[in-house]
Amino acid sequence: MAGYISSETIDLIHNTSDIISIVGEYTKLEKRSGNDWWGCCPFHGEKTASFHVDGDKKFYHCFGCHESGDVIKFVMEMEKLSYVDAVQSLAKKSGIPIKYQDGYNPKEIKHDNRAEEYIELYERTASMFHYMLMQTEQGKDALDYIKKRGLTDEILEKFKIGYSPADRRWLKKFLKSKNFTDEFLKDSGLFSKNYPDVAFFSDRLMFPIFNRKGQVVAFGGRIIHPQGPEDRKYLNSGDLIQYKKRETLYAFNFAKNAIRQNKKIIFCEGYMDCIAYHMSGIEYAVAPLGTALTEEQIKMISGFVDTVLLSFDSDEAGQNATKRAIYMCRGFDLPVKIIQLKGGKDPAEILLNFGKENLTAQVNNAILDSDYLLNRIGKLYPIDTPEGKTKAALEYFPYIDSLQSQIQKESCLEQLSQAFNLKPEAVKRDFLNRNQARERVNNRSNNNQNSTDKPITLNAELRGLIAVTADLAQYKKLRSSLAEEDFKNPDARRLFRLLEECFNNNTFSIPDILTACTDKQIQELITNVISSGMYQADNIDIVINDTIKYVKRNNLEEKRNNLVKRISEFIVVTEEDKTQLNNLLKEKMELDKQVQNYQK
Repeated sequence: MAGYISSETIDLIHNTSDIISIVGEYTKLEKRSGNDWWGCCPFHGEKTASFHVDGDKKFYHCFGCHESGDVIKFVMEMEKLSYVDAVQSLAKKSGIPIKYQDGYNPKEIKHDNRAEEYIELYERTASMFHYMLMQTEQGKDALDYIKKRGLTDEILEKFKIGYSPADRRWLKKFLKSKNFTDEFLKDSGLFSKNYPDVAFFSDRLMFPIFNRKGQVVAFGGRIIHPQGPEDRKYLNSGDLIQYKKRETLYAFNFAKNAIRQNKKIIFCEGYMDCIAYHMSGIEYAVAPLGTALTEEQIKMISGFVDTVLLSFDSDEAGQNATKRAIYMCRGFDLPVKIIQLKGGKDPAEILLNFGKENLTAQVNNAILDSDYLLNRIGKLYPIDTPEGKTKAALEYFPYIDSLQSQIQKESCLEQLSQAFNLKPEAVKRDFLNRNQARERVNNRSNNNQNSTDKPITLNAELRGLIAVTADLAQYKKLRSSLAEEDFKNPDARRLFRLLEECFNNNTFSIPDILTACTDKQIQELITNVISSGMYQADNIDIVINDTIKYVKRNNLEEKRNNLVKRISEFIVVTEEDKTQLNNLLKEKMELDKQVQNYQK
């Protein structure tokens, strides 16, 4: 098919296309001499620039991975396009009319332009959603909600934030009135697969997802009026012909210039976190899209940055995501810092309550990933015992493994020695023989399991979760009252997370749950309790209610104790301080009442 396009057109595209500008969209290039440009290769992760672009010959070559070619091949590889589609794209960008050989009619040439057509659909849909939010009575609740979160009209316009109507059949009627066909809309990702007239997003605040060119290619939607516990807080578009979530970063189109200028990037949790950073003037923030950070996403930015900052949640899931992201970024030889937010649960809350100066200061005070990991590991293990110190060191060794520099490895081994008061020689020896050291610890743990590892016991938090497995229909009741972060017991949190994943994946049966469970102790607990007949229909409801009351009361008491400590340390100087203290006292009185209610 490529041969149908005339050689004159191909030559004109080669001569007209600015290969430096096009490649510069994907990696930072620096001029060395004449029209020779160098940068980090966008095809593989590297820290030292080995990617050469010859502006005169319109040619690129990487001396690391040996990728090479012209501007057409570059666009094919980076955008995953066919030869014809890459030519079409470059011709359109340069305003070049395409001519064909041997009298071929362009209409006879099959050109897969569905991606462009779906982008047009998503662009129009995003504009319609934005209008619904800003100009209609239907979007008033969503607009009130988002403005209470501190978003201005300017930001709403910039990010094209919108509202999807509650009537789930409205969107199909609207788009058909704009001459979109049923067949075309069927595979658009905007409608239910089982019910093609029903919109996938309804009664939600809509966050358009842009590609690097600033075109809308997908959506994320936050629910406004939840009807029950089964309603997910966020819905996100799945992979589409024009959108691959593993290869896309939210707000990258807005952030890319700031990323180049500052040579750093913030990876944060979600849409609102990302927008909060941009509102604070920190415009090099982006977010993964409904999934963990991927290698493809890191590769997108590796040629532009000297430092990666991570801003994930402080809960267990966020901590694990942070740890995984550290290892991945270090694998690309990227230095990492961790933003430890204080004064609010996320950047949006801190911005709203304390202002952009406070949020900016917290970003500037980000700590090194090595310090973050050592602090975390020090809390996970009893480092006042030889066994605890060994486990802590083994936990830290994978981070050292991820480092690309031998000097960095040596420095971190020394830091580990100092942090846990260990002899450097012993640490180095165990690191060099880390596999054997890990095996010794595992064997010792297995041999001493009966005496040192306490089996999981049915505490107050676990009772309700185990009772649910005896009658899975009761899970909706439990999850409508409690979330994972409400549980303090780590075993209970793991079991709740397991049940939640199975529930959301529609694999909610005992065999499915046991298959998905990787914790043998929890597996045994579930099977033993169900087999024993401990929970019957007449007492399951009581057990679940008791668990909900217990967990809520404990959380309220913890919140009250923290508030009492804050009040006791509060110093009154100004009238404003008096007002703030009175507000704290009122808050304590309200918490007292709530605690008493759960004690009845």
